[in-house]
Amino acid sequence: MTVKAYYKNLDISAKKIRPLMNLIRGSRAVDALDTLSVYSSPGSRVLIKLIKSALANAEDQNFSSNDNLKISMIMADEGPIMKRYRAKARGRAGAFNRPSSHLTLELDEVGG
Repeated sequence: MTVKAYYKNLDISAKKIRPLMNLIRGSRAVDALDTLSVYSSPGSRVLIKLIKSALANAEDQNFSSNDNLKISMIMADEGPIMKRYRAKARGRAGAFNRPSSHLTLELDEVGG
């Protein structure tokens, strides 16, 4: 049985958060929290919050123990892109994009 948690409209691009996801993919949820607590990036704080949310969902669904839960799937999809403008030289405006992302986490029980 699986437990899911989502984080929608994160103001960090999927490209920036995927390397952190690759660190914890396939590990146990408790070990992933320890690994991410070492990093000081804003993305690691978001992933810690997402894992804690999934563990709370597992507790709500009466799973036996949080120690037996493994990250079976974690992914970052592109979210909506906000188009913004910044002042440039000679009275012009330069366009830039502000990306966002949607995170999905799935925990699965592991025997043992």
